[in-house]
Amino acid sequence: MSAQIIDGTRLATEMRTEIAAQVADLKANRNITPGLGVILVGNDPASLSYVTAKERACAAAGMLSREIRLPEETTQNDLLNCVEQMNQDPLIHGILVQLPLPRHIDEKAVINAISPAKDVDGFTPVNVGRMLIDEPCFLPCTPHGIIQMLIRAGVETSGKHAVVIGRSNIVGKPVAHLLMRKARGGNATVTVCHTGTPDLAHHTRQADIVIAAAGRPNTLTGDMLKPGAVVIDVGVNRIPDTSRKSGFRLAGDAQFESVSQVASMVTPVPGGVGPMTITMLLHNTLESCLRTCATTLP
Repeated sequence: MSAQIIDGTRLATEMRTEIAAQVADLKANRNITPGLGVILVGNDPASLSYVTAKERACAAAGMLSREIRLPEETTQNDLLNCVEQMNQDPLIHGILVQLPLPRHIDEKAVINAISPAKDVDGFTPVNVGRMLIDEPCFLPCTPHGIIQMLIRAGVETSGKHAVVIGRSNIVGKPVAHLLMRKARGGNATVTVCHTGTPDLAHHTRQADIVIAAAGRPNTLTGDMLKPGAVVIDVGVNRIPDTSRKSGFRLAGDAQFESVSQVASMVTPVPGGVGPMTITMLLHNTLESCLRTCATTLP
């Protein structure tokens, strides 16, 4: 068996085309442009790269992108003031504070300062709580992107057994909930595994769907899978590779070579979940704008 590749880049392109069409309609018929405000503190290369990618995605979708870049030594109060300025700005419908922040800044305090109505990352306690009781909210981008990938790839989740490897607040916990909820892309029986799970393979061999979000390469191998399982690899790990100019290559949490020989479908790294994360950020920003207009997404 050789697994079918779930092409996240293609799926993201499809969704971004749909989003751009809705943005163009808003501009033409309501003279309103969805706006995303991004705050970046410091000069971390990975963060700079992510922010640049988000800006390009906004531009391609026809959205307004407003960026504030602050020096590494910025105080927490100054950062909170920037967040509040964006909270009050009627042209900004979504706010993203790029993480991680410098050590002297309390990330939780900054996230909690974002208005839940503009929390397009879905990180504030209000949106997390609403998600858990299935009330309207902004869903966190990576978990929501995973669900969209499963839906658009034609993967049936209802009645299936899904195993989530990882219990982070950003991916593991929320994607487990989304897989359980009574909704399209959900209604699965979910097992969450983590560093305290004594026999990971015992659980993954029973799974119809495996979400690998441990943050460690080779966490999932082909011999740990039931034949025909679907694997969504969330991991992004830098592996030393002297054959490349950069000195490293990107790899997921799943050992792609062995997993692809057993699974029916698998996401690659890169080109899998990553493009969908930024796409769902655009989706949430558009949704926030539509809520402001007292309109709902179709």
